[in-house]
Amino acid sequence: MAGPMKARAKMQGNYADVRVLMSHPMETGQRKGGDGKPVPKHFIQNLTVKLNGKTVIEGEISQAVSRNPVFSFRIGGAKPGDKIEISWLDNKGESNKTETAVA
Repeated sequence: MAGPMKARAKMQGNYADVRVLMSHPMETGQRKGGDGKPVPKHFIQNLTVKLNGKTVIEGEISQAVSRNPVFSFRIGGAKPGDKIEISWLDNKGESNKTETAVA
């Protein structure tokens, strides 16, 4: 089960530097549980970032990313007060999203 996300966005010159922490188990399917059976795959597959409702980043992620991943990126054309929405969808159909304002 995935938990809450934390995001922040801060202007740095002409760009908004965005950092987001995603609470997610990110299981590869290769680890064995206490019973010796493989833990099923459970990982974020798609990441979407929107600036004021317009998609500016779409990415695919694999199970090779560690638990509770942190992503950082820059968005050009942002201004203080703009709304940034970050969402993801995992391989089990679960999703999560968060919003932050550019500071």
